[in-house]
Amino acid sequence: MPPIVDVQNLQKTYNDGFQALRGINLAIEEGEILALLGPNGAGKTTLISALCGITTPTGGSAKVGGHDIQSGYRETRSMIGLVPQELALEPFEKVMNTVRFSRGLFGKGRDDALLEKILRQLSLWDKRDNRIRELSGGMKRRVLIAKALVHEPRVLFLDEPTAGVDVELRRDMWEVVEDLKSHGVTIILTTHYIEEAEAIADRIAVISKGEILLVEDKEALMKRLGRKTLRIELNEPVSKIPDALKDYELELCPEGLNLTYQYDTQKRTGITRLLHTLAKEGIALHDIHTSQSSLEEIFVDLVKEEMA
Repeated sequence: MPPIVDVQNLQKTYNDGFQALRGINLAIEEGEILALLGPNGAGKTTLISALCGITTPTGGSAKVGGHDIQSGYRETRSMIGLVPQELALEPFEKVMNTVRFSRGLFGKGRDDALLEKILRQLSLWDKRDNRIRELSGGMKRRVLIAKALVHEPRVLFLDEPTAGVDVELRRDMWEVVEDLKSHGVTIILTTHYIEEAEAIADRIAVISKGEILLVEDKEALMKRLGRKTLRIELNEPVSKIPDALKDYELELCPEGLNLTYQYDTQKRTGITRLLHTLAKEGIALHDIHTSQSSLEEIFVDLVKEEMA
């Protein structure tokens, strides 16, 4: 089965010569959640804008559901739902009317049962008769999601959907996203909250300076690039690391009671030899703890390497 979103060498160069997209290649499978991560100015919003028909690419091509985003604009746009970063809503309109109007824009007939389902799903049903200006920032963000879903898109772009939303509302939205996925909706998510990608994404794409650095299954990425840290608690403080342990590049805490050792999970760890050497040097252990790199640490390291 071909990918539902197929991007080939997509480019965007502005009149001043700035290259926002430098030959993007990306294939997104139907029903998956892809997290698009990158620093500010990396090209995330430009890529989404190009796929949604908001900005015109200057090179390459892209298809959504087999339709070209330029020659088949109407077909692709009808398949796409977009939740933008900006809270662009009519402040004096009611929630229900705002969402219903969006469905009409796509030529869809009235469906009050669907509207109720979406508003309930987003905890907006009790606010349906409120004017937009009466809502909190988090509730306005939910209205944007409702507007994006009301024409029943197959592909949903979420551009920083939980920006400015408190933790509780953010987790509620994660549940909404998971439910959409269970109904076959493909979701492309850009976010600054790395834990968001770590919690709900199937795959991770990292973009920097208009180029895709990698696209990989989240679990495989964390396994391949993640590093583990071994923290060793000592019974008695030491003033320095013995010469016999210099090869391990250990870090000694200021108090002298903890040693930290980082190792690559894909190589021989050397932990057994390390512990044996500690015992040989007469250093008694109180406890040991291990932790693995988070997705945020992996992402920061990748971008640092690219910018170096």
